[in-house]
Amino acid sequence: MKKLYRLILRSYLGPLVLTFFIALFILVMQFLWKYIDDLVGKGLQWQVIGELLFYASTTFVPLALPLAILLSSLMTFGNLGERYELVAIKSAGISLRKVMKPLVILSVGISIFAFFFSNNILPVANLKFKSILYDVRQQKLSLNIREGIFYDGIEGYVMRIGKKDKDGITIRDIMIYDHSSRMGNTTVTLAEWGKMIQSEDGATLELTLFDGYNYDEKTDKRNETKRPFQRTYFSEQYRLFDLSDFKMMRTDEELFRNHYQMLNLDQLGKAGDSLRKENQVRTTGLLRSTEMSYFYHNQLDSVHFANIPDTIRQISNIPACDSLTKAEMLQVYDMAMNSARNTRSNVEFNRADMDARNVLLRKHQVEWHRKFTLSIACLVLFFIGAPLGAIIRKGGLGLPLVISVVFFVIYHVISMTGEKSVKAGTMDPFLGMWLSSIVLLPLGILLTLKATTDSPLFDLDSWKKFMFTLFSKKSR
Repeated sequence: MKKLYRLILRSYLGPLVLTFFIALFILVMQFLWKYIDDLVGKGLQWQVIGELLFYASTTFVPLALPLAILLSSLMTFGNLGERYELVAIKSAGISLRKVMKPLVILSVGISIFAFFFSNNILPVANLKFKSILYDVRQQKLSLNIREGIFYDGIEGYVMRIGKKDKDGITIRDIMIYDHSSRMGNTTVTLAEWGKMIQSEDGATLELTLFDGYNYDEKTDKRNETKRPFQRTYFSEQYRLFDLSDFKMMRTDEELFRNHYQMLNLDQLGKAGDSLRKENQVRTTGLLRSTEMSYFYHNQLDSVHFANIPDTIRQISNIPACDSLTKAEMLQVYDMAMNSARNTRSNVEFNRADMDARNVLLRKHQVEWHRKFTLSIACLVLFFIGAPLGAIIRKGGLGLPLVISVVFFVIYHVISMTGEKSVKAGTMDPFLGMWLSSIVLLPLGILLTLKATTDSPLFDLDSWKKFMFTLFSKKSR
């Protein structure tokens, strides 16, 4: 039995590792395709790109791992069935349950690791990934001054270069607009040629200009009619531009640490309790503030201004208004209307705030349940793939890949539907997050029972015989 178990494990681990990294590679490529515009042309260091891709691939493990387990289990038992190794094993008196035993133990171990990964590693990876991605998206495009095009990437300046020599340093026909004084196009520099050198650390741009003019239009704010114009010739001029804005500045990770995706189970539980208590306090305070204005909000605010006499009659029915004159009752009416409107505005504002807080609370609940759903998904998809591979008896990357993609898409669509329903408040968090497992678990149990009892689930002749027997009984 030990040799058989080693054979099964070797047949399973190879496809598992291969399919896992293939799925991870595809997800990383999709990430690059989505954010390619935020990465290209910013002069990012390879270290930053490597960290971003590493943490991005880590966050994609919850998607890649279940798919890899489903596909590898289906391929393993499909290969064993296609090469008639399962038939030989069963003829030796070894049932399919015993054959699946080492893989079941391995799947339980992978599920435990998946829970540990979701609770301890994934929050840190999400924190690193989100912070680096935010910094990359905020990063300005790298310095790229092209010929004949006005460039405004350097703050406070707009420059145009007519031509660049092949050495990459010498430039000709230079025009620089200085907007650092916030006075418009009042200062312009023209030069026939010059040299442009960027410092080694990329912090400054050194520009040496030759044979040019400085044009400066003076503006006197006290006397707008006088605008003296000054032109200065220079044979050589040295300009230094600050390029510190082009450097990637790292944001403090503490700003992202309280996000629900960066929390583990204990932190999510504490954050959820805090949100509930805060919502209860705000709800109680809102009810107390609206109790005094409830009568005006329902009785007076619904009355149109054009119906003032009827309104006065309604106010006169209040005992406290018996001794008031008509002018005083009109004043009471105006005060009641203003109070009702203020109360309604306050209620609408607080309702929008409470809705946002409830959405945030549901997101915390979704993330709390997600720590467990990954582990159970690995087990559920294994109990779908392994018996299905033993039934269809097809190995390789052909039919097993198609079937795996179909089942994984079904699982993912159900999961996303349940998650969105929970966030929208139309479904209970437990039911929404466990909906995919609840739907697919009976299918896994059914396939396992059919495979262990050698039921001809996909045998066409058996289905024909069944249909013939069923219709013959109906005809009788």
